[in-house]
Amino acid sequence: MSSDSLFRAPVPLAVALRPTSVDEVIGQDHVLSAGSPLRMLADPEREGPGSSVILWGPPGTGKTTLASVIARSSGRKFVELSAVTAGVKDVRDVMSDARVEGELSGRAPVLFLDEIHRFSKAQQDALLPGVENGLVVLIAATTENPSFSVISPLLSRSLLITLQPLGPDHIRDVLDRAVADSRGLAGAFTLGDDAREDLVRIAGGDARKALTALEASAGVASAGGVSTIDAEHVALAVDRALVRYDSGGDQHYDVISAFIKSVRGSDADAALHYLARMIEAGEDPRFIARRLIILASEDIGLADPQALTLAVSAAQAIALIGMPEGRIPLAEATVYLALAPKSNAAYVGINEAQRDIREGRSGEVPTPLRDAHYPGSSDLGHGQGYRYPHDDAAGIVSQSYAPDTLLDAHYYRPVARGLERELQERSRHIRDILRGDTD
Repeated sequence: MSSDSLFRAPVPLAVALRPTSVDEVIGQDHVLSAGSPLRMLADPEREGPGSSVILWGPPGTGKTTLASVIARSSGRKFVELSAVTAGVKDVRDVMSDARVEGELSGRAPVLFLDEIHRFSKAQQDALLPGVENGLVVLIAATTENPSFSVISPLLSRSLLITLQPLGPDHIRDVLDRAVADSRGLAGAFTLGDDAREDLVRIAGGDARKALTALEASAGVASAGGVSTIDAEHVALAVDRALVRYDSGGDQHYDVISAFIKSVRGSDADAALHYLARMIEAGEDPRFIARRLIILASEDIGLADPQALTLAVSAAQAIALIGMPEGRIPLAEATVYLALAPKSNAAYVGINEAQRDIREGRSGEVPTPLRDAHYPGSSDLGHGQGYRYPHDDAAGIVSQSYAPDTLLDAHYYRPVARGLERELQERSRHIRDILRGDTD
């Protein structure tokens, strides 16, 4: 095959190289060992309808491939639906056809449903009779956590199998196979070592992405009249390593969790990494700014009160200037908060105070503190005995402010970091004055 003829191929490289048997699958050894459910499902000698399966994993890890090779190896008819375009009627039509197929062949067909998390509850409900009665072997694929995106009855009737991102060695094997295989580049190109490593990095564990990038790189090399794909061809073909991220899925929660924990842990570099991932993936910058405001209040607090001001300013800046420039104040706030002294004393304090209220520890407002401005309040003793703090030289007087049941409550406990080091001593001194323990 010449290098020019390759790029007139009718299907993408990732499709042309899709394995035709379980043994050709690269990676996912943990779910393809001898005796595993997927191996048994692919066994043409195995009797019975077979277990339905939900494959959960990142893009490019072989979900569609596994469904296809299982159907091919087991001799079952393969039917594919996409949750993006299929509706309840399509599901019912498949079930009707599956009943006929099962009666004719004696083997339930494989129904591969891609992106099942996009199916509504009603659409997923339509799958239940066919799965429950063994009309089809459902193999559903999702990049979202099935616990949140798949209805419980369907989950309980299916095996949940988690796929992992392919490792660097797996991606290298995929690339080397693509270069040599007659269905791929068929030896028309050679792949330089630096180019191979760049493609591994770009892939990020996604075989489909690796093959797409390889095909594009081969196109650049071919246009230049050379048959060796080098790092420059890869750089020209691939603008950036796209980030795997779904603003509504696990990656959304995992990355923002890692971001917050990195800032809380004072690792500015890690925090900037996760910030960059969110920005590159198109995360709403207002969401990031809101999380920084919460973090500044919860994890930094009065150890550095400026942190909250800076976080709010970053949010206001984004509203004024938008993106991409808004990434700069976001980065400034991220670094400042990461390096700021940390204290969750105010956060802990309000939590404990609310807990006491919920548990019934409230008590009566002390009589001297009650409102004395309405008619008849003085007859009730409201305001009597109240000491006005400004009349004292220190601005603080010995006086009980909390209800009697909470006189010993100690909610705010400053840490010895940042400004709270000073507040720690000051709060201790104030407490002594309030309780009359000093001269």
